[in-house]
Amino acid sequence: MKQFNRLRKKYRGRPKLGAAAVEFAVVSPVLVLLLFGTIEACRIIYLRQTLTIAAYEATRIALVPKSTSGQVIAAANNILTDRGVKDAVVTITPSTFSTAPIQSFIEVRVTAPANSNSLVKANFFAGKFLVGRCSMMKEY
Repeated sequence: MKQFNRLRKKYRGRPKLGAAAVEFAVVSPVLVLLLFGTIEACRIIYLRQTLTIAAYEATRIALVPKSTSGQVIAAANNILTDRGVKDAVVTITPSTFSTAPIQSFIEVRVTAPANSNSLVKANFFAGKFLVGRCSMMKEY
């Protein structure tokens, strides 16, 4: 009986190392998936914000008298290039904004595919297009 008590005291305070390894093996894939999902979601939020900023800056250029569609598209593309956005398309409405009457709205839309702007190749947002838009009234 004394020998059993000695063995019991010897192993009572020791952690179970095998159980920790099994728990880590079960939990680690879930944590990795959660990590990559969070990174991808943050990247998509960043992309959408970038498209909105590019549309805003391009709309501001469109409101300047005697500006051209080339200048508007270049303003948007400068921001998109600086932030690493690929395959974006800039659309100006109306297309003849420089001759549009006063108090008419000018809208710039910047569209980019989520596939080509994704960091993770799992493509959680496969086939989706993100749009940033801005509309301002022509005042002069």
